[in-house]
Formats: sequence, structure tokens, C-alpha cells
Amino acid sequence: MSWKVLITSRSFGKISSEPLDILKTAGFEVTMKGKEFNQREFEDLIVQYDALIIGAHEFSEAVMERCPKLNIICKHGAGLDNIPLDKAGEMGILVCNVPGTNANAVADLAFGLMLSAARNIVLTNRWVREGRWQTAVGADVCGKTLGLMGFGAIAKHMARRSVGFGMKVMAYDPYIRELPEEFQGYVTLCTQEDVLTACDVLSLHLPLTEETRNMIAAAELGRMKRGAYVINTARGGIVNEGALYDALASGHLAGAALDVLEEEPARGDHPLLTLDNVIITPHIGMYSKEAIGAVSLICAQNVAACASGAPLQFRVV
Repeated sequence: MSWKVLITSRSFGKISSEPLDILKTAGFEVTMKGKEFNQREFEDLIVQYDALIIGAHEFSEAVMERCPKLNIICKHGAGLDNIPLDKAGEMGILVCNVPGTNANAVADLAFGLMLSAARNIVLTNRWVREGRWQTAVGADVCGKTLGLMGFGAIAKHMARRSVGFGMKVMAYDPYIRELPEEFQGYVTLCTQEDVLTACDVLSLHLPLTEETRNMIAAAELGRMKRGAYVINTARGGIVNEGALYDALASGHLAGAALDVLEEEPARGDHPLLTLDNVIITPHIGMYSKEAIGAVSLICAQNVAACASGAPLQFRVV
């Protein structure tokens, strides 16, 4: 009997038919639910499937326990915070993600958000469309200090991009003891406190875990320079949104640009949406043609490999 594969990622196969062709050539029965995804429908459907290519939605332990047929979960991206990994391990369900493949795409967005926030690009574009030809005084990015929380693949690309802007780069990562040789001339490995207090722009590149949840809250924001910026393309929940609102509304921080929120989609009454010095994009970090194509391809290859007993790429469980 052929495998049944459920795909809940909205962007799977969006760029090329090759990933879907791999699954169909293997004889799998494929169900695409990304565009019309519904959480309740997913929880009813998944119990029938052998493989799942999952987006960013919740997959609870309780639902997973009802999935005796499930052999593999492939995350269409890098973050694994929506998958109960321990439960998957207990049940013998293999889990893979696709780390690093979208790193350039996310770094491009993070750098773009930094420039947009500092130079009021989004705000003044809106003014022009509203018929207001009005200037807004921003801040130079060139020559400033970029603080990186986390120094994985995306943060490394951020550091590389900063060179052309003459930025000083400070990085905090508790899992890195020594910088790779490439970065030793222009990145300083620091404590979290040093990064917070010295940076002009704080860019977050961390997974969401119990240790990182609310890692940047009122106390941390209060120790940042007056006039600094916060950029978050990592995960909602790392920055306490209430504390961020207070720091922005008070004028302590000059601005923030977020691609992620604790609750997505954003509520229409979210306080941060009332502030002109905040940019919020709808979790588009990995959504470049190049990144989506590569991530979809690896997910499809891993499902096919699992069914045939071949080695998996980027297995985490």
C-alpha cells in the first residue's frame, strides 16, 4: 500500500513542481492543505497519514498520540517549536527540518527591516500614498553597532552584510566559545549584557525555547541605549510584546521591526499596530523563490527516503 502524505505548508512546491513530482513518482497519495488550512480539520485528518510536511501551525502531543501510522514529520523550514519532539521520539516518529537553507533569505529580510526602521521607509511610503509629502528624520545605519543574539547561520549572514556598512558587530551565543576564523577580524563575541547595552540595533536569531521565551523583556529593553532599534525575524515570544510597546511608546527605543509575533496572524487590536515606529511583516522571512524551492525539495526527498529506508537529511529525532 502506498504512503499517504499530508502537506500543510502553504508554500510547499510553490516555486517548482519538482518536489511534488518526487512524491507522486514514488507512488504516494498526496493531500495539499496549505492554502485552505484549518487546525480542526488537520487534527482530524492527520491520524490517517504516514508522512507530514508541516508548516508553522500547532501539532500538540495529544493529537500526535492519535497518529499510530505516522512515520515522519518534515518541517518546511528550520524552527521546531511547534512540534513535540520528545513525544515524537517516544512514538518512533522521525523528525527532520531544513536548517540553513533559508538563511540568506531571512538575513536579507532582517537587514532590510533594519534599514527600513532606521530610515522610516515604510512610514514615509504610507504618507506619500496618503497624499502627504513630508520628511521624517531617521538614523544612519552605517558605522553603528549591530548586536546579534545568537550566532547561527542567519546571524553569520547578517554579520557578513554589515561589513559593507562599516558596522561594528557584537554577538552573543552561549553555545559558541570561539568565533570561526572568518569573523575574528570584525565580530566580537560578548556577553548578553554587553550586547544589550552597547548595540544601536539588536537583531534576534534564536530558537524559541523555555530559556529564550521573554528573553528580551522590560529589564533588558530598559538597559538598551536610548534611540536603539529591535529587529526580530526569529520567533514571536522571545521579545515580550507588552514591554516592547512600552519602550517604543515612551520614546526609549526609536523603533522596532518584527517578522514574527507571539500570536499569528496579528490581532487587529494589537497595541504594536498603533505605533508609527513599528514595522510588522507577516512571517515572510523564508519566502524567497530560492529558499522555498530548496526547502520544499529537501522535505520531499526526506519523505521519499524514509519510505525506502534511505538516509535522511537534517534528522533531529
